[in-house]
Amino acid sequence: MYQISDLKKGVCIEIDGEPFQVVDYHHVKVARQAGMMVTKIKNLNTGSISEKTFKSGDKVKPADVGYQKCQYLYPEGDGYVFMRNDDYEQFTIGSDLLEDAKPYMTEGMDVDIQFFGEIPLGVNLAPNMVFEVIETVPGVKGDNATGGSKPATITTGAVVQVPLFIKEGDKIKVDTRTGAYMERAN
Repeated sequence: MYQISDLKKGVCIEIDGEPFQVVDYHHVKVARQAGMMVTKIKNLNTGSISEKTFKSGDKVKPADVGYQKCQYLYPEGDGYVFMRNDDYEQFTIGSDLLEDAKPYMTEGMDVDIQFFGEIPLGVNLAPNMVFEVIETVPGVKGDNATGGSKPATITTGAVVQVPLFIKEGDKIKVDTRTGAYMERAN
């Protein structure tokens, strides 16, 4: 059991059988009362964010949340099929749980999948990945790194804003958390 003082950003807890992750927290002290902790928590099943206040002395059950290496196989209907790397069992995750990861997933790639018990909650990608630019408008003589930006389509079909000097066939590093161009890759 967690003491309320143990709650920090990123900690996963279980409330009424549902997994939650602490998104934000702050301590509140009211006159003549014990301190309280007001938290913003994200329901890992639904993605909804709510506020929960805990009193000093409350205890919270840690959620049985873990990560497992899996391989992304292919899209199927409204879901995506993955395979566990240890026992080769295949399972499907609905597209609603993969909103942030979908633009950067390629068939055959290894990913970390977050589970609550046996229920998949989402996919964690590497924070930055290298992709090839397959379509962008050609650069014009004089374009440089300080100029502006233009849209470029990468191999997964996602569109990333890149500097004007990037051309088709270039490999670029993309921050998968924000979708921002980072640098040209070798």
